[in-house]
Amino acid sequence: MKNDSSIWFDIVNYTLQILFTLLCVYPFYYILIYSISDPQQALKGVFLLPNGFTIVNYTHIFRLDNMLNSFFISVLRTVSGTILTIACSSWLAYAVTKNELYFRKTIYRFVVITMYFNAGLIPWYITMKELGLKNNFLLYILPVAVVAYYVVLFKTFIEQLPPALEESAMIDGAGFLKIFTHVIFPLSMPIIATIAVFASVGQWNTWYDNYFLVSDDRLQTLQLILYNYLTDAQRIVSSSNLQDLNRGLAAKISPDSIRITITMVVTIPVLLVYPFLQRFFVKGLMVGAIKG
Repeated sequence: MKNDSSIWFDIVNYTLQILFTLLCVYPFYYILIYSISDPQQALKGVFLLPNGFTIVNYTHIFRLDNMLNSFFISVLRTVSGTILTIACSSWLAYAVTKNELYFRKTIYRFVVITMYFNAGLIPWYITMKELGLKNNFLLYILPVAVVAYYVVLFKTFIEQLPPALEESAMIDGAGFLKIFTHVIFPLSMPIIATIAVFASVGQWNTWYDNYFLVSDDRLQTLQLILYNYLTDAQRIVSSSNLQDLNRGLAAKISPDSIRITITMVVTIPVLLVYPFLQRFFVKGLMVGAIKG
């Protein structure tokens, strides 16, 4: 039976945990209820419930030019980029664990060095341009095919697996590629899920490559489009309210409602994906942190 001090400790502990959870969750909840509140009434403030429920903010956002195409490009970039990153980084990580690979330690060290040194924006721009990646969809996925941090995590995880698994597969006549695809990769789901979260969020949020190297409207990503709208919210508000006035609509949007709704639009996909990978995420991340 717990004594009084233990009971009080539990009360304080749970109270602090609940408060901390609310502090983390409420900003997202606030963005949600603000984005579905009437723009004019929301200026007076929202707290727990929407102030005049409406979806007019989202209607205006998705009515903006090139929105659907940019959304498709962002989704395609995120999915294909994440798959390529996982495939290439995991294979390289597996390769550098094999003694049969010549200069494997040197290769691994060169990969790790890139985590600490960066050439900078101008050399990066020149390199991408010389490789023919300007106004090219491959710009979004090829430069991140191998990411040093993910290679380290994969390598650490693979080294935790029992060597007997590979030895038994070799006895059955399997080569390195077959061992990787049929034994190592299926057993690496925790670290794959972890890296999938990192890679997909990174791909979804990245906009600077689009900003510097893509001028073709057909290749514009959602993040850059929304960034431009975010910085020019006042112009969008004036234009949209004028359109509503011409159509005889009563609703008027505000710069704050535009900014909040844009923030929600780019946040929703991440919030939808993360819960499905959460159960693998913590395990994979902890394994990668135990041994370097």
